[in-house]
Amino acid sequence: MSRIKLVVILLAIGLMGNAVLGAGFSWKDTKGKYLDLLYDGRKITRYMYDYDESNEQRAFETYKVFHHVFDEKGENLLTNGPDGENPYTKEVLYPHHRGIFIGFNKLQFEGKSYDTWHMTNGVRQVHQKFIEKRADAEKAVSTALIHWKNGDGKVMVEEKRTMTVYKPGNGAIVMLDFETELKALNGEVYLDGDPEHAGFQYRPSDGVAKGPDEGKAKYLFHKEGIDPRKDKDLPWAALEYGLHGKKYSVQYMSDPANPNADAVYSAYRDYGRFGEFFKHTIGAEQTLKLRYRIRISEGSLPDRESLAKQYSVFTTN
Repeated sequence: MSRIKLVVILLAIGLMGNAVLGAGFSWKDTKGKYLDLLYDGRKITRYMYDYDESNEQRAFETYKVFHHVFDEKGENLLTNGPDGENPYTKEVLYPHHRGIFIGFNKLQFEGKSYDTWHMTNGVRQVHQKFIEKRADAEKAVSTALIHWKNGDGKVMVEEKRTMTVYKPGNGAIVMLDFETELKALNGEVYLDGDPEHAGFQYRPSDGVAKGPDEGKAKYLFHKEGIDPRKDKDLPWAALEYGLHGKKYSVQYMSDPANPNADAVYSAYRDYGRFGEFFKHTIGAEQTLKLRYRIRISEGSLPDRESLAKQYSVFTTN
């Protein structure tokens, strides 16, 4: 075989390999900074796991992990981040609200209270390693090990977080399952706080807060007359907001196995941060498992019947 023919064959194999890798989901890791998930080359989500204590500004920007979501073109972020702003500038509304995240502002550990929402007094959520990353044409799965540390660096909670993202379609830009295992590694932990500052949350881009009134958040619940400040154990809540001249809708679903009995939703702020809050004790060396689904679509909110069907699909999986 001539050298020219061999080169042609190798190039063909390489092109075919690239085509296979480009089809469906794929991961792109900017090592030590963030992990992007792509579908057919389009950005879908970004896991922010950078950690840098070199100065106060960098510590503020990286004191906790979170997940971003991209729009239907994979170009603009639909979710909020610190945006490099110091909180004292007030240029970003509540910059500690970051994309898809979890925290409790009154976590009790060894007789003291720690704020894993605002991350005050040296409290941190620090990415340790990736346990798993896999992707194919239908879905992508990543599992990360994360330590919730107090100001002395002691691990209060060891989190094993799995994100499963499904093939876009059926009206959804992104549909993902957030599953986490929270282990009280060094003694009993009590997850405490309030609906405004605790739980698993979704925060839209700060453009919603700064944008016109018609783009402000609107909410929908599983039936008429729901008061999220009082009514408990809601199966789901849905949000509509305007951004980049378009409308987007988000359905937030909580697994019935979560500690929902006294849980309430913070789902009324016009800038769109919403999610479920509960209180729970995790015994020493015990693990609390949580499961949620976030479904994001372009356009206005569907009707209740359509959202109820989506919730039914989630709970029967």
